[in-house]
Amino acid sequence: MESIGPLEQSLHTARALVLADLAVGDVAAPDVVSMVEDSVVQRRWWVEQWPDGADFVAGLVAQDVQDAILERHGRWPLCPVCGAGDPHALEVEPELGADPHWVCHKAGVKVAAIGSLGTATGEAPAP
Repeated sequence: MESIGPLEQSLHTARALVLADLAVGDVAAPDVVSMVEDSVVQRRWWVEQWPDGADFVAGLVAQDVQDAILERHGRWPLCPVCGAGDPHALEVEPELGADPHWVCHKAGVKVAAIGSLGTATGEAPAP
């Protein structure tokens, strides 16, 4: 069996992290999983052009999927920190950088690393 290279490793990791966050709260419907796959395909080309960006792929895929969900279904992921006021979505920070996190700009706090949203919401991913 041939081992996968760093580019494919970064793409597989990004896919797994975003799917883990989608599984929290049962958001990982088939059409949403297709959004993840579409993003991974697009980001494969991007990281082939800029291999030094491999560490940024998880955050970019999370942003791509968040944008696609917003267009079709509404805001995701909703902030688990702010209990009062209008529901609002978390944002990915840094927008282009390593170690991406979900952040609540309203409260000014890091909520969870991409892939660890379940720890912030107290939910385990759906089986």
